[in-house]
Amino acid sequence: MAFSLLPREDAYFTLFTEIAGKIEEASTILMEMLAADGSDLTSFTKRIKDVEHACDSLTHEITTKLNKSFITPFDREDIYTLAVALDDICDYIDAGARAIVMYDIREYSDEAKQLARIIRDLGVQIKSAVAILNKPTGISQHFVEIHRLENEADDVYFQAIGKLFKDASDPIRVIKLKELYEILENATDRAESVANIIESIVLKHN
Repeated sequence: MAFSLLPREDAYFTLFTEIAGKIEEASTILMEMLAADGSDLTSFTKRIKDVEHACDSLTHEITTKLNKSFITPFDREDIYTLAVALDDICDYIDAGARAIVMYDIREYSDEAKQLARIIRDLGVQIKSAVAILNKPTGISQHFVEIHRLENEADDVYFQAIGKLFKDASDPIRVIKLKELYEILENATDRAESVANIIESIVLKHN
């Protein structure tokens, strides 16, 4: 009877996978938003906000479970750190969508679209990595791809900023786009942080 009160270790892995799925979902909506013609922005931001709220709920569920669990599949600090880092990616995606509406950005540069695509690709890789975290055979290939994508994002970001200051004649538009680029680039940085956290967990326990 006592053992039935102990938490199933795979519950955390399931919750991590669900959060990763939300990241992929939110990033896909962001891509759709930037592929649209700049109309009906509110519809896209609402969809992303709904996903972000779901992400928050899953993160809260993990922290609540941590407070009640007698045993955990790996260090409590690592569980918490990974949950927060995953949630942060969704927060940045939401912040990017909100910036587009707040600044009324209606025309999207190729670089903004590329960054959105990279975030989506990172989401796919993170979901794949998290899905096999409990049995991490072959997980390294996802780390390699995440780092490659983040390096690609850095290149796109620097290209975007350079082009913005070189070509833009409207200082207000420069401010708006620079803020958007920084938010999107922060999302890619956080994705790489997630990969580093997962890699550290794998190294500790294998």
